Amino acid sequence: MSTTVPNRSGSRILSVHQRLATSGARSAHVFRVGDRLHLVVPQLAEDVPGQAADMQGGNADIDALLYRWEEGRFAEHDRLPSPSAEDALSFHSGGTTYLAFANLRTGKGPYETDVDSLIYREEDGKWILDETLPTFGAKQWNHFSIDDREFLALAQGLMIPGLTLAHRGHGRSVIFERVEGRWREFQVLGGRMGYNWACFRVGGHHFLAYADQLSPSVVYRWDGDSFIPYQTFGERFGRSFLHFSHDGEEWLAFACITGESTLHRWNGELFEPHQSLGGAGGREFELFRRGEDLYLVRVCFVQGMPPAPKTDLMSQLYRWENSKFEVLEEFPTFGGTDASYFEADGRSFLVVANSLTPDVRFRQDSIVYELALDNA
Repeated sequence: MSTTVPNRSGSRILSVHQRLATSGARSAHVFRVGDRLHLVVPQLAEDVPGQAADMQGGNADIDALLYRWEEGRFAEHDRLPSPSAEDALSFHSGGTTYLAFANLRTGKGPYETDVDSLIYREEDGKWILDETLPTFGAKQWNHFSIDDREFLALAQGLMIPGLTLAHRGHGRSVIFERVEGRWREFQVLGGRMGYNWACFRVGGHHFLAYADQLSPSVVYRWDGDSFIPYQTFGERFGRSFLHFSHDGEEWLAFACITGESTLHRWNGELFEPHQSLGGAGGREFELFRRGEDLYLVRVCFVQGMPPAPKTDLMSQLYRWENSKFEVLEEFPTFGGTDASYFEADGRSFLVVANSLTPDVRFRQDSIVYELALDNA
């Protein structure tokens, strides 16, 4: 199957360090267990010989890839059964490291979208299936705590024009709470096709931002008993939120797949628009600091509708200058879904998940870039 190799000939900052043979990569999550650096890449699907190109097709019964950083590169060391995984999240609870996958579907067509999402625990260097949770079109997990309470939020839900998709439960995005060592449903939100979360604190209040494709993207506020709607962003097509504090102020970035990505500033009561972060295609953000400098990565996914998407887009690396982000460099992504910054061996890296070739096939390399930030 084909894979497109990025051309970095004009790059000042990003240079290709390693290519990872991935298929429909949906996330690139870097994490540590002890002193070892790990990378997990959940995969949506693999190409089926003879099947027509379709970004919603393929064989969904595929493994997630696990890598370890060894001698300056990521080396694959394990695979975990995780059908059509849209996301992977590592978190710590009760002294144990867990790896949660958001599983979208199973099958090769027709597909079953009413499936269990899988949570593994680390035990003596191995990953053991710890818990399964019934989900419907799962997209992303977010783990957070408020006081002595521990939560796991799941963005889920799926609606495809022309198809009736049945589900066992409510099919809405949901928040779980840790109760006696297990996850129990705590609160159901109203979103119909959830994608992403950001949990943060501003002015002594806890907020949970929720991005949704078909329902309004909403920032919720914790009232001590539950999350209540506080501020609405886009009415549709939300993909992700990112909160950060800088220059003594609070900021919230919002990605919309069909319109502009935007940066908002907290005015004491609400987040108000501050800056455009580029046009259609935005899916995910990554924020990192190096010395006194603040950097932002916007990863672009596709433009157009699923029957004929444009997958070869340019994504952006920004640096904070004069109270806004300025583009330092653009880099090619191919159905880009995620990016993670990490430092290793005294150097800076960015791993980028690519999910689709220009001809809408799944076998597309994900890329580990080395960053020459001094050239910025």
